Amino acid sequence: MQTSSDRHEYPSHWEADVVLRDGGTARVRPITVDDAERLVSFYEQVSDESKYYRFFAPYPRLSAKDVRRFTHHDFVDRVGLAATIGGEFIATVRYDRIGAGGLPASAPADEAEVAFLVQDAHQGRGVASALLEHIGAVARERDIRRFAAEVLPANTKMIKVFTDAGYQQKRHFEDGVVRLEFDLEPTDRSVAVQRAREQRAEARSVQRLLAPGSVAVIGAGRTAGGVGRSVLANLREAGFTGRLYAVNKSLEEKELDGVPAHRSVRDIGEHVDLAVVAVPAPYVPEVVAECGEHGVQGLVVVSSGYAESGPGGRERQRELVRQARTYGMRIIGPNTFGIINTSPDVRLNASLAPEMPRPGRIGLFAQSGAIGIALLSRLHRRGGGVTGVTGVSTFVSAGNRADVSGNDVLQYWYDDPDTDVALMYLESIGNPRKFTRLARRTAAAKPLVVVQGARHAAAPQGHAVRATRLPHATVSALLAQAGVIRVDTITELVDAGLLLARQPLPSGPRVAILGNSESLGLLTFDACLAEGLRPLPPLDLTTAASAEDFRRALERALADDRCDAVVVTAIPAVGETSVRDAALAEALRSASASAPAKPVLVAHVELGGLAEALSAAASTAPQTGPGPAATADAARPGEPSAPVGRQDPRRPSAGTGAPDETRLIPAYPAAERAVRALAEAVKYGQWRREAAEPGKVPEYEDIDEKGAAEQIDALLSRGTGLTLGAEDTRALLARYGVDVRRALPAPTPGEAAAAAGTLGYPVALKTTAPHLRHRADLGGVRLDLANEEQLHRAYAELTELFGGPEELRPVVQGMAPRGVDTVVRAVIDPAAGAVLSFGLAGAASELLGDTAHRLIPVTDRDASSLVRSIRTAPLLFGWRGSAPVDTAALEEVMLRVSRLVDDHPEVVGVSLEPVVVAPHGLSVLGATVRLARAPLRDDLGPRTLPVV
Repeated sequence: MQTSSDRHEYPSHWEADVVLRDGGTARVRPITVDDAERLVSFYEQVSDESKYYRFFAPYPRLSAKDVRRFTHHDFVDRVGLAATIGGEFIATVRYDRIGAGGLPASAPADEAEVAFLVQDAHQGRGVASALLEHIGAVARERDIRRFAAEVLPANTKMIKVFTDAGYQQKRHFEDGVVRLEFDLEPTDRSVAVQRAREQRAEARSVQRLLAPGSVAVIGAGRTAGGVGRSVLANLREAGFTGRLYAVNKSLEEKELDGVPAHRSVRDIGEHVDLAVVAVPAPYVPEVVAECGEHGVQGLVVVSSGYAESGPGGRERQRELVRQARTYGMRIIGPNTFGIINTSPDVRLNASLAPEMPRPGRIGLFAQSGAIGIALLSRLHRRGGGVTGVTGVSTFVSAGNRADVSGNDVLQYWYDDPDTDVALMYLESIGNPRKFTRLARRTAAAKPLVVVQGARHAAAPQGHAVRATRLPHATVSALLAQAGVIRVDTITELVDAGLLLARQPLPSGPRVAILGNSESLGLLTFDACLAEGLRPLPPLDLTTAASAEDFRRALERALADDRCDAVVVTAIPAVGETSVRDAALAEALRSASASAPAKPVLVAHVELGGLAEALSAAASTAPQTGPGPAATADAARPGEPSAPVGRQDPRRPSAGTGAPDETRLIPAYPAAERAVRALAEAVKYGQWRREAAEPGKVPEYEDIDEKGAAEQIDALLSRGTGLTLGAEDTRALLARYGVDVRRALPAPTPGEAAAAAGTLGYPVALKTTAPHLRHRADLGGVRLDLANEEQLHRAYAELTELFGGPEELRPVVQGMAPRGVDTVVRAVIDPAAGAVLSFGLAGAASELLGDTAHRLIPVTDRDASSLVRSIRTAPLLFGWRGSAPVDTAALEEVMLRVSRLVDDHPEVVGVSLEPVVVAPHGLSVLGATVRLARAPLRDDLGPRTLPVV
């Protein structure tokens, strides 16, 4: 319990866990009056040189007055933060608000002097950079806009902390001191620097877990078959290259299965990098404390009995994470299946998988242990799919993902040279805003394929995630915008990964089809059309085709400029002259080498022979000798077979670096599966090409950002959670160039006639009652009323059909040019962020869910694709002879709404309905805007680990 100081309550929301440059963690928290002894102890461990740099003079010890000054803060004008590990200080930072002449001041003074002190043993770990981010966020919260710091010229490390932060700054040199001044408003560069540091730190934290130099299995018992003993055996049999230890407090033996054994991790005389914890949950805290005190860097907690078991287990899980972070350790799990790294330099199988997967180029992440088991089992088989052929680089089972999550693993895979394709099974996304950002960056470098489980149910009990109001279809659309290849089943995950792991991306949707079965070729043709591809007429080689016939046909297809990919269909043939499987495999491999930039797939009716030959054609990675890994196993029925060798034109040889490693042609037991995988590759290839030129957020000179901010502030002064009235809505949208056609209330026939006279005929009479609003199909709208007589008649009809004016809330509005009715909406989701949505107006579109979504801010390219991505888009472009409408004007309205929401986070909802898009121009006939106090943006704040 922290004691508050002076004027304000202790700001517990400033507490945070951060990942440091070397992958370790530290706790950042405010310094309080209770920290006097910790501060003195910390200062005693700082070198005289560092003290000199801090105080500009020899300062061997802190006086009682100093201690009071550095521990008594008001948390407004004087703030101190400490980075702690194991409860002890490793670094401190403080600011003091100053006014004119550098004297102490209070608000409204908006400048503060900042100073750091980092313990020498922890310098170089990025502690000061992390503290600068956090003290900067605190200062902005307290209306401080600028920091000043005085640094001795010889203190180059601290000068670098300030200059590398990315803020706008000024530098002066006077009286032998460098004075730095910089604004605290985040800039594009400061955010980029922060995110680059975040990536390096989080990737390093995962790398420490996946490539340890030593591992202790805690809970390895005497009896074979237990969880701990099984993990120990799997590590030993995989050939782990580091030091391995067995730990169990009941052990008296010095060895267990040939592995050094100890009763406690503290008894190990050497450093331990990773501990696999396989003891019952009640004993885990004691184990974590021993590991932390021994300097263990990370934990893989296989133990169960945590959040998956109910509220009591959830609290145990929170305490587990808090305890581990106290010692600077990261956790995979609890309730995890384990982790695997097949690199020959590591050979880590710290999991319950009895066999080590073959080495390869695919990274695999699973939140479910059961799915992880199923995937590893399938992918390990020689003919069992992606990994049985192309191999796994790393595997992480997150379990309850209390700490290390899919986001952390994405950070690691992003620049991991051993991973070319990332496959993920996710049952929940704890931070969708961050995940989409990391996914977009990763997908720009390597394919990312995701299966989402629990799409129509709550997240598993063990997963503590923030709620999102967005439906699954919207989340899927946002992932697609980020370049994620989202598939629906584990089978599709394997199929897509098999293609992406070893084939180049197609440059377009044109597909050549050839084979020895006319029927299979036609099935493939139909499947291509169903997936939105553009197939060429199938080429039937007949069942009498030889391997040479296949080779020549494939070479011709690959040389054809009209094709971007080739699907080869094959059925087994009978007779002495029929093509033999091994010969066919060799022929396809030879032909594909003539055009290494075009992907080739095989769809075959599997009777065993061709799949086995394809499996034997090339190995997952170069084999150095005979053995089980070099043996060709027949593919199991219904599984993709192993690929044929083929050189990769996009990158150097993968695997172990053997000079003759080849690319692999994937084969599928059904044409539909092959084509579906190809369609995903085509869409991903198109996204990659577009991502290279991502578009721009336009600048509009007529936008009144300042006036909008003043109007919003004035409106929010009345209260929060406001839905604006019609006139306020029109005024706010007008500041961003969105003109809403005026509608006047018509509570009586006479007032309706007066409104029509003001607006001018012809007019529309509409009800605005909630149950009738935007439902023209129910008859609550009368259009093209040319005079007062028609208006009175329409008024009488509406009130007779639907009720009195007080219930209908009728309005009169001038007629707009005819066009296509559309809807543009923007909402703020607490987890995913700001989302722009578009669709056609009407019950049919809502019923079919025909709505497209993009994250805000939307670029001009995003807006263009948004208009074209709904299924009913042809209605906007002249369907069945109708006149095309002004989609350019529609895209501009979307961009202006996006700018409004992005510029003013207080705007938490915008709905334009309907937006009638005519052949020339458009009309916004209805609009609503909701305001609330700006929600916190955790993606723009300082780096922190998720709160447990």
